[in-house]
Amino acid sequence: MSSKYTQFDRSRLKVLPLAERRSLIDTGLIEAPTMCAEVHPSLRIVAEELAAARKKNSARVLMIGAHVIRSGMQRYLFDLMEKGLINCIAVNGACAIHDFEFALLGQTTECVATYISNGQFGLWQETGQLNDIISKGNAQGLGFGEAVGKYISENNLPHAEISLFAKAYELGIPVTVHAGIGYDIIHEHPNCNGAAVGEASYRDFLIFAAQLEQLEYGVVMNFGSAVMAPEIYLKALAMVRNAAANATPKRSIRNFTTLVCDLHDLPENVGNEAPKSDAQYYFRPWKTMLVRTVADGGKSYYVRGFHARTIPQLWSAASNL
Repeated sequence: MSSKYTQFDRSRLKVLPLAERRSLIDTGLIEAPTMCAEVHPSLRIVAEELAAARKKNSARVLMIGAHVIRSGMQRYLFDLMEKGLINCIAVNGACAIHDFEFALLGQTTECVATYISNGQFGLWQETGQLNDIISKGNAQGLGFGEAVGKYISENNLPHAEISLFAKAYELGIPVTVHAGIGYDIIHEHPNCNGAAVGEASYRDFLIFAAQLEQLEYGVVMNFGSAVMAPEIYLKALAMVRNAAANATPKRSIRNFTTLVCDLHDLPENVGNEAPKSDAQYYFRPWKTMLVRTVADGGKSYYVRGFHARTIPQLWSAASNL
């Protein structure tokens, strides 16, 4: 039995080579790590908590939105990964796209206003290769992130050295991709297999949840993800707390640190969530990561700023330990 509703015929699409697209960002944006003269006090504390978590072999989780990739912060993250201060990275589908385009061509990001006006937005041949990579990886039992990192690394793409996915794959650090079907430009393409995307991304969610089983005395950080990060964290934390409470002997996952870095202007004291009458109530990282999930023993910190400032500060604090 099939749906009674009409589906869009993807064979009608015209997919062009990336050579015909004007990209807005290239690898010149990616910075070499530079020590910051000033570091936010909260980032110093979190750096110390990361070092303590490394010593206890607790989770050191980084969750990011795609603007971290587009801000050129890769080499700062590479160093934190190599130091053992990050041992899991959770991203959205756009991160995979920007990372892959950087690795393949040294360029990424199109002008949405330009290309949506003529219907060409997102329909680029080389970017669509990700669909085949995901499908092949899924058939091999890989997660979305592992499949992409493996492909970039093993095929030695021209700019593989600045790929977060490839670096993580080589270090044995899981990058979990949490895709929303229809969110990403590769879902426009005729070769997109929704079943493979869904299965590979769900596998990544289970990998992410397994990492949170070690969150006691650990750290979970969110740079710039307003929906994906707090939502996967909330559900995975519920799962691991449920399993821990039903284990023999029972375990507790309550003593850990959360960090959110974003551009919202939150009050100095973020320990109490905003009332529902306040628009800030609907900023999920605040109520989920900074209040509700640390209410039974955890600590939380918020730092307002662009990623190009907060990530170098965190790196600087960690380098001075």
